[in-house]
Amino acid sequence: MSMLSIQNLEVRHGLLKAVRGVSFEVEKGDVLALVGANGAGKTTLLRSIAGAHLPASGKILLEGKDLTHVPSHKRIAMGVALVPEGRRLFSQMTVEENLLLGRTSGRKGEWTVDRVFDAFPNLVPRRHAKTGHLSGGEQQATAIGRALMSNPDVLLLDEVSLGLSPLVVDRVYAQLQKLLTSGTTIILVEQDLGRAMSVASHVICMLEGKIALDSPASVASREQITQAYFGLHRSDSGRVAQ
Repeated sequence: MSMLSIQNLEVRHGLLKAVRGVSFEVEKGDVLALVGANGAGKTTLLRSIAGAHLPASGKILLEGKDLTHVPSHKRIAMGVALVPEGRRLFSQMTVEENLLLGRTSGRKGEWTVDRVFDAFPNLVPRRHAKTGHLSGGEQQATAIGRALMSNPDVLLLDEVSLGLSPLVVDRVYAQLQKLLTSGTTIILVEQDLGRAMSVASHVICMLEGKIALDSPASVASREQITQAYFGLHRSDSGRVAQ
């Protein structure tokens, strides 16, 4: 049984179909890179999995349990955590206070404040600093750490590198390496194709709300993904949506 199964999902913004008939499965411990141009439906899909945007039709299954109409706060308690685009930290609270909020789900597991600091050592000297005073990279690390504190089975990361300098992104990804080898199932939305492919075990490229390419990362070339990204070619190595 897959860790996460998405079945013929349709998500709308009013009359606009942002996600159209999307189906895929993610196995336990996989790192799925979700790529595509702006407006392709990636963030909407991620928010729908997290429960922040309920779908018009289709199903979302977590280890066989139907989450499709479960509220977002209950999904956190069931093991799905989202690091949203823009981080959305409580700026007047300290790093440690923001991390501790992640424990309110009540899920048991190995992630503690100390373990987060081990994974993101740049946060250690900022432990008692208000997050509104942090750098972009420190805020991103805090946002990821807060999600990990809920001890998720599935971690959704939306635009990890957004708004960060290349040097800071390098640091964030270096710190993510411990997380990527921890066995947590991850879906990563990332504009930087090179970085996404460097950590992914599987890649899905979306185009106009549909899946344009669905392939193991090991057999998908950069050229094939780029062509799917722009709708220029149908790859023989991966499944292409009609």
